[in-house]
Amino acid sequence: MAETRHQPEPIIQVENLVAEYDSTRVLDGVSFEVQPREVLAIVGTSGCGKTTLLKHLIGLLVPRAGTVRLWGKDITAMEEDRLDALRARFGVAFQSGALFNSITAGENVALAMRERGMDKELIPILVRLKLSLVGLGDAAEKMPADLSGGMRKRVALARALALDPELVFFDEPSAGLDPVTAAGLDRLILTLRDLLDITVVVVTHELASIHAIADRVLMLAGARIRFLGPLSAVAQADDPVVQQFFRREPETLSTPER
Repeated sequence: MAETRHQPEPIIQVENLVAEYDSTRVLDGVSFEVQPREVLAIVGTSGCGKTTLLKHLIGLLVPRAGTVRLWGKDITAMEEDRLDALRARFGVAFQSGALFNSITAGENVALAMRERGMDKELIPILVRLKLSLVGLGDAAEKMPADLSGGMRKRVALARALALDPELVFFDEPSAGLDPVTAAGLDRLILTLRDLLDITVVVVTHELASIHAIADRVLMLAGARIRFLGPLSAVAQADDPVVQQFFRREPETLSTPER
């Protein structure tokens, strides 16, 4: 009898997700899965719903309809205390870095550790370890204002890794960076995925980053998924909206990103 291979459970399962702002439908019946150790890029033009989708994936927004499951658990029906406990299993690196400017880089990384009640003597050691992972082992005492844009992004990544997450979300990691710094950050994301065995979801509109890091691409347009698959399949897509985006052709006027 042939051996049956076990199919790993998806890390993320989204089913028929519907999101609205002031009766305007932003996401309409969005469904997809993310597998362990996958790098999924969520892409599309401004106003397509990328950020809205991300906020639903991390439990900041409750959908109008549909479900979002992380590790098989429906977060759309989860009480806040249980959701907060689940958040220890994933990290988020926001577009701006969202660092607190009044405290050092190391103290920014330590915040989640202190909130979770880690040993006070262990925290400084872990902080330097996380900063070392992103190439900033000597930056713990620096203030965010003294760091370059790329360094602030790396500190934000170190903070997202503070609790050893299994899943990390990135919101426009390359936004505002020069091409060389952005490419370095892309390489770092892949290195950390392989080193730490994590799953990665990246919201981006940077084609260079998409080509560099994505295993699969989910493209949103018109509140729906217009493409979902590997980049190698884009050329075969017969949807003109998909081709327009990946060929960098001029886009029609869109609403501001939610």
